[in-house]
Amino acid sequence: MTSPKPGEEESPHSESAQSTSPQSTSPQSTSQTTPSRAPLSDVRFLTVAEVAAAMRVSKMTVYRLVHAGDLPAVRVGRSFRVPEQAMHDYLRRAYIQAG
Repeated sequence: MTSPKPGEEESPHSESAQSTSPQSTSPQSTSQTTPSRAPLSDVRFLTVAEVAAAMRVSKMTVYRLVHAGDLPAVRVGRSFRVPEQAMHDYLRRAYIQAG
C-alpha cells in the first residue's frame, strides 16, 4: 500500500462534508418541521397545577413527568409551564385501549 497524496487525502473529507451539508440545510427538512410548530404567541402555557387537574393526577406526578423528560416544559423562574399541546400529545402517546 502506498500513502495517499495530500490532494487525495482531502477529497474524501470534502465529499463527505458536501454530502452531509445539503441534507442538514435542505429546504425540505426545514419545511417539514416548521408547520408543526405554532408561533409562541399562539402557544397556551399551563401551570403544573392546571396540568395535574386536567390529567387528574397529583402535582408531584406532573413534576416527575417533566423531570423525566416525558412531558416537555419551560422553566420560568422557579416554576414550570407546560405547553397545552404537549399535555395533549403526552396523553395521546400514553393512551392504551382496554379490552
